[in-house]
Amino acid sequence: MAKRDFYEVLGVSKGASAEEIKKAYRTKAKELHPDRNKDNPNAEAQFKEANEAYDVLKDADKKAAYDRFGHAAFEGGMGGGGPRGPYGAGGQGDFASAFSDVFEDLFGDFMGGRGGPGGGRSRATRGSDLRYNMRVTLEEAFKGAQKTITVPGSAPCTSCNGTGAEGGAEPQTCPTCSGLGKVRAQNGFFTVERTCPTCGGQGQVVKNPCRVCHGAGRVEKERTLSVNIPAGVETGTRIRLAGEGEAGLRGGPAGDLYIFIEVREHAIFQREGVNLFCRVPVSMVSAALGGEVEVPTIDGGRSKVKIPVGSQSGRQMRLRGKGMPALRGGTLGDMVIELAVETPVNLTARQKELLEEFERIQAENNPEGASFFKKVKSFWDTMKG
Repeated sequence: MAKRDFYEVLGVSKGASAEEIKKAYRTKAKELHPDRNKDNPNAEAQFKEANEAYDVLKDADKKAAYDRFGHAAFEGGMGGGGPRGPYGAGGQGDFASAFSDVFEDLFGDFMGGRGGPGGGRSRATRGSDLRYNMRVTLEEAFKGAQKTITVPGSAPCTSCNGTGAEGGAEPQTCPTCSGLGKVRAQNGFFTVERTCPTCGGQGQVVKNPCRVCHGAGRVEKERTLSVNIPAGVETGTRIRLAGEGEAGLRGGPAGDLYIFIEVREHAIFQREGVNLFCRVPVSMVSAALGGEVEVPTIDGGRSKVKIPVGSQSGRQMRLRGKGMPALRGGTLGDMVIELAVETPVNLTARQKELLEEFERIQAENNPEGASFFKKVKSFWDTMKG
């Protein structure tokens, strides 16, 4: 029988967050656990199915592979050396590890609950990544810029040097797990190995938490950072500043800061990749007789563009090398000039008279108009026939 879609198994949408996936899995696991469904012969299979789905969707790399290739991503042939299933090459894997998240909820009280009397309520963990949205002008995107930003977040506690213990004392071996970071529990036919609830998997506990950070090893603090914006950035460009995110807990490594760039719209230029577009209005006379127009360039300069005789609205001319720089390379795009022929308005009586006279003597010199109305006449004749 074909495997069900993993998102369907957990009852979440494809765009669900990691927290939503975890919450849905815990709900399913509690609902389907065999010890709670002794009268349901399908409970164990459904329970394993939910676990298999969660084991894939909780891992960012596995989830990305599944979103792209579906179940085929874990059946061999999608790169050769990868695992054949969510449990590894043998298809079974570490049973206790697979169910650790849900048993934290199911049997937390049985094993003393989270954060027992040992005092170590959280393990040393990496700090969270931070996101900062930055808006820049098109000129700044062209030249590059140096920006100073203020980032709210956290920093290692100086009182305990990030250890979480008063005076920077060394943590002690966890009495519950003897420093292993894991404990085992027997429940029915299951033997479950899970993260130690006393030390949170760290293997050590803090007896006297720091009074400044309350054992976290970090404190809230704003930081001022200088960010280099390279030339050629565009909306959606992401800049990573390693180690500039949230400070880690209990001396864990800091997360990263990601700068997401948004380039503001420009009053004159429109951007498409490395090319710029500029719509330039020209008079009806200049379009008919030809001429010259001066246009601005993104570097602050000016360029003169010749208007060919008989130009129509929408005609484009290209200025080589007057566009945006490529983000990873020194090449420059082009600037495309598009003519917009203006129709005169608010005419005086004399101007109207001249235009009417002009219309009478040049009617046959409009090739596009003559061709169009010839087609229209042919169409009407056909319809009459």
